[in-house]
Amino acid sequence: MPYKAWFQCINPECKTTYPLNKIIYRCVSCGSLLEVQHDMNALARRDAKAWRKLFEGRYKSTQWPFGSGVWGKKEWILPQISDDNIVSLYEGGTNLFWAERFGKIIGLDNIWIKLCGNSHSGSFKDLGMTVLVSQVKQMISEGAPIQAVACASTGDTSAALSVYCAAAGIPSIVLLPKGKISIAQFVQPIANGSLVLSLDTDFDGCMRVVQEITKDETLYLANSMNSLRIEGQKTVGVEIVQQFDWQVPDVVIIPGGNLGNVSALGSGLLMMRDLGMTDKLPRIVVAQAERANPLYRSYRKQFKTFEPMQAEKTLASAIQIGNPVSVEKAIRTLKRFDGIVMDATERELADAAALGDTTGMFNCPHTGVALAALIKLVKAGKIDRSERVVVISTAHGLKFADFKVNYHEGKLEFPSRYSNRPVEVPASVDAVKDALRHTLKNRRIPNA
Repeated sequence: MPYKAWFQCINPECKTTYPLNKIIYRCVSCGSLLEVQHDMNALARRDAKAWRKLFEGRYKSTQWPFGSGVWGKKEWILPQISDDNIVSLYEGGTNLFWAERFGKIIGLDNIWIKLCGNSHSGSFKDLGMTVLVSQVKQMISEGAPIQAVACASTGDTSAALSVYCAAAGIPSIVLLPKGKISIAQFVQPIANGSLVLSLDTDFDGCMRVVQEITKDETLYLANSMNSLRIEGQKTVGVEIVQQFDWQVPDVVIIPGGNLGNVSALGSGLLMMRDLGMTDKLPRIVVAQAERANPLYRSYRKQFKTFEPMQAEKTLASAIQIGNPVSVEKAIRTLKRFDGIVMDATERELADAAALGDTTGMFNCPHTGVALAALIKLVKAGKIDRSERVVVISTAHGLKFADFKVNYHEGKLEFPSRYSNRPVEVPASVDAVKDALRHTLKNRRIPNA
């Protein structure tokens, strides 16, 4: 079937369209951001049952490129791209597990964690980057003047861009805020051969610079204001519903920084509903760190105004963003999904991440923000015990080992509620037995 997709201005009074192979990030007519639109009439010619069967048959298969959690839904992503130009590391298809013990501690029966960090570069950013880099490869094959792909990053975007560009053989450039990302995140683009520029500023400063340099069409912008990224990230919502046997959860909680992931989540869920695959939408909760919470401040004012802020240093470094590019899209999504925005203090996010770890997780600090928001919503009675809740874990905890070490060694600015320090004992059987008698006797199960 001849499926088609294109860029379209998000301004409802404009709606100017552009082809996907055009080097463009904002509408020429009005300056608004763009989004990818699909020919929904053509997609609707295949009924919901047929779509489910198609997606289930491809899921984690070895048939190139459809075993990818993204490209298994190619018709909904980039239907016109050649398979030869797809750059995939079989991203997606990540764990969705029932966090039973954590749920019992905080008072929920049906909480699930979507481990998007179980991906090639260790974060959900792989889902969007496979789409963007594949489209760049297609454009280069068609004669586009692109010589390199560039992004500003707080760590995870640069890691994803560098690994997919390395796989494609396309040069990549990453602008990072000096001293504001973890060592693991810093070394990823270096290892994958990116040109790494460490700028003495924050993410918002890096973002201003990268938008300027990518006015040169030889440098292609890879940040989430480029809606190609959103097309890959929207498969998170689709995949969650697929993993629940096509049942929609009641609540989805997602950390929010630059906010592209919020509109991406909503986009996939809306496509499913509009094509008859589901009959309801979940509530979406966006969780922000208190030190970088401009969306939460706007939410408190019913979104009547939005004011960028100077983000302060937070343990949740990947969402330390005071002027999110995709805020307009995020607010629009939240209004359609009966949305809630919560924030979390440094202590709340660190303790929530650590509490989750005691039940078998290994959380990044951003997942800690989402878990902290969940705990606060449950205590406030805004989430019922019986509701099915999904928390999206955005990155692998190993990227933030320094955060965890500092927490358990008591090196943060507050006491660590769930600190678990090693016990140093002499190398003798009697000393070990004494230590076991003492520590096991006094050990208690954590609670919220």
